[in-house]
Amino acid sequence: MKRFAVIGLGNFGFHAAKALYADGNEVLAMDTDRARVQAIDAHSTEAVVLDATDKEALRSLGLEQMDGVLVSTGTKISISILICLYLQEIGVRQILVKALDDDHAKILKRVGATGVIHPEREMALRVSRSLSRPNVLDFIPLADDYDLVQVEPPKAFIGKSLKELNLRARHNVQIIAIKELVPENFRLAPPAGFVIKDSDILIMLGKTDDINRIKALK
Repeated sequence: MKRFAVIGLGNFGFHAAKALYADGNEVLAMDTDRARVQAIDAHSTEAVVLDATDKEALRSLGLEQMDGVLVSTGTKISISILICLYLQEIGVRQILVKALDDDHAKILKRVGATGVIHPEREMALRVSRSLSRPNVLDFIPLADDYDLVQVEPPKAFIGKSLKELNLRARHNVQIIAIKELVPENFRLAPPAGFVIKDSDILIMLGKTDDINRIKALK
């Protein structure tokens, strides 16, 4: 079980805290708004009303012993920067902060953030990818030019084994797992002799351009 703190319980912070708690983690949730704290109380290990710009109040929580702290304080850039600085000085190992724009993200990294989040941008990317890539069932961004995706197999793949297709050598992509829908099964690291069916879903890792070339196959 891991331990996390979430500072700021607006829409993003509330749902992040709730999801972390639902995954079986210990979650300390905090906000200056009592109503928000009461709303998250049933979905967290502990919920407290606290001003996170008070460094001594933060220090008293033992956040440096946690696996990570998520900061989501709305549109007040100066507040998130100050909190990030305090967390770094306290000794928090993983500080993840919601950024409003690129300049905000740069400042956050300079004062100690180990990671920044652009929720609206990342959601827009997921939605646009789902619209422009209809055969990509799910999209997970990795490095700029790599994707980990679930795709329906091209017709050219159906009835052939992974050994016959030799995707790593021919297309520079790796099939890391296969979801079989009929019968329902999940195969991690499928064997070379696995024969692809039209009801299978391929979980594929590779460069975006290489994956796009596979999607273009008939």
